Amino acid sequence: MNLSVKPAVAALLGSLLLSTAAAATPVQGTGVAWGIVEGLTTEIGPRPAGSPADHRARDWGEAKLKALGFSNVKVEEFKTLAWQRGPESAKLTAPYEQPLAITALGFSVPTPKDGLKAPLVYFPTLAALEAAPEGSLKGKVAFIDHAMRATQDGSGYGPYGNVRRQGPSIASSKGAAGVVIRSAGTDSHRNPHTGVTIFAKDVKPIPAGAVSNPDADLIARTAARGQPLAIDLTLLGKPFPNAPSGNVIADLPGRDPSLPIILVGCHLDSWDLGTGAVDDASGCAIVTAAALAAQQGGQTLRTIRVLWSGNEEMGLSGGGGAAYAKMHGNEPHAIAMESDFGADRVWQVSFSVAPENKPLADKVKAALWPMGIVPHADAANGGSDVEPIIAAQSLMVIDLGQDGTRYFDLHHTPDDTLDKVDPAALQQNVDAWAAVLKVIANEPGVIAKAPKKAE
Repeated sequence: MNLSVKPAVAALLGSLLLSTAAAATPVQGTGVAWGIVEGLTTEIGPRPAGSPADHRARDWGEAKLKALGFSNVKVEEFKTLAWQRGPESAKLTAPYEQPLAITALGFSVPTPKDGLKAPLVYFPTLAALEAAPEGSLKGKVAFIDHAMRATQDGSGYGPYGNVRRQGPSIASSKGAAGVVIRSAGTDSHRNPHTGVTIFAKDVKPIPAGAVSNPDADLIARTAARGQPLAIDLTLLGKPFPNAPSGNVIADLPGRDPSLPIILVGCHLDSWDLGTGAVDDASGCAIVTAAALAAQQGGQTLRTIRVLWSGNEEMGLSGGGGAAYAKMHGNEPHAIAMESDFGADRVWQVSFSVAPENKPLADKVKAALWPMGIVPHADAANGGSDVEPIIAAQSLMVIDLGQDGTRYFDLHHTPDDTLDKVDPAALQQNVDAWAAVLKVIANEPGVIAKAPKKAE
């Protein structure tokens, strides 16, 4: 076969190769987001708080932010309450034997090593469990059902997520030896969704797990037949007190270092079932790439600080957001924002703003209008990684709301992997964030404190 190439063809090929190479070399802020998500999920993967991977992720983040040109890059370590997964399995043993796809919830305590074998009591809702008589579940396992549905703004997670957050504690207060819930998720895959549960101070922690939606359907159908149910449950995960975690922070210094800074946050840790691409490597990618993109055309007036927070997933009141507020509460901040709702397209914006800064909010709205991003009436809250500093300093908050229609199909499951991230939607997030940062980080006037939320 003749491999010779005519000069004209060679020139054309060379031109194409050069143009391809140029396209593959991103300008500042362009292509950065995908590089972060791909790199973090490929080179580190799952990164639960306190794990060796959590530590490697901080080192990875520090090196990445330095390579991207950020200043004052550092890791700030702290101790936190975390949780470690152990072996887990479950099956219905009556009236029919059926294997169940189950995962333990964070802060579940272990069953006996050979499993917990007990009657299973079906509750169609959290309210039905709350109405159960005191002591009625002694020696039994409660199953709590619910009916979470997909919504664009993710609002169903609040009420239906309470089945996970509060249900195990309520079941324990009724005397239950263990609890199983329908996963707080909207998918129909046989993937259970993990996440933390919260036991009240005066309640004994019990083993707590979540089954996939198809398995929850099976339990509901079986319960409807009116025959007694029983379960064999093994969950050997346990709390991990005094676990090592940490934040990674980095600055893009502003032209006027005396002005209060703009803080943009995300969380670096993830659950262990997937690789944390959607929750929340994408968030860290978005805020970082947007901060860089905001510098195109010139250094911003105000410093933009990026916070890659540690232990958001299991941190409760002792995660990276609280650690950041403790370490940096004496530094003046102006506005805080967070990205922690996946990587699908931004479609709405909301604010928590003082009346005198309404003109600034209007500038942000105007910057987003061409992208089809519309104002939302609800007040912004920022998210758990920035809420502590918001509360401490009464900061103005801007939320860029992503399309959450499919978010709870993936949330806290083995399906949270890189292939679920759409590069075009990820870049749309970066563009929206950059548009906002170009406005607020170049605001010369006083950015007033926002009204405190009612208790």
